[in-house]
Amino acid sequence: MIALIRYTFATVLHTQRHLAPLLLFMGLMGVLTVNGSGPLPPAYASSAGALFVCSTWLTVALTGLDAPPQRAIVVVASGGRSLTVLLAVICTALLSCLVLMVVGLLFPLWTGDHAVTATDLLLGVEAQLTCALTGIAIGVLCSRPVFRRRGHALVAALTLVTAALFAKGVPPVNRLFTLMATTPDAAELLAPAGVMLAASAAILAAFTAVAHVVAVRRE
Repeated sequence: MIALIRYTFATVLHTQRHLAPLLLFMGLMGVLTVNGSGPLPPAYASSAGALFVCSTWLTVALTGLDAPPQRAIVVVASGGRSLTVLLAVICTALLSCLVLMVVGLLFPLWTGDHAVTATDLLLGVEAQLTCALTGIAIGVLCSRPVFRRRGHALVAALTLVTAALFAKGVPPVNRLFTLMATTPDAAELLAPAGVMLAASAAILAAFTAVAHVVAVRRE
């Protein structure tokens, strides 16, 4: 697994496919959080939204690094376990998102005027983890092993991202953002945010299982 993660990191750095989602993340952070003031939950909802979009795009890029023949070689080299290869991609995306989470937590404090507490930071971690896991889940479901045509994968990803962001009251993303936008007290949001985090982890597990089944059948 460690070797596969190192291989995925090296490949994405060499191909520079991480640059587009990274630039998008920084652009959204600049637009949504610069010169903010007041309670932190709305600001952290904005940074979590930026991470959600970035994690989806980054995961799609990671799963499409290898052409089908190259992917087959990687699967054989890993002992014929395609699930291991998929999990390595997910771990790579999650590690990348953890780095971006630090930016998402500190950038609003640096560029805005907010009073910060440990509870605010904990809520920010929960919100960003929720969005990162959900974005990775969508990226996995819309990956090349599932959708052979990139146009179909793009349409599916845009549809799911739009639904997660704007479908009113739908957990975990829209529901979490609604709570953070309307409740300034971070202490009241910790428990609901924890529920949304658990829901995002369940979604990632379910989407990973579906992607693996589809990929195995096509291979």
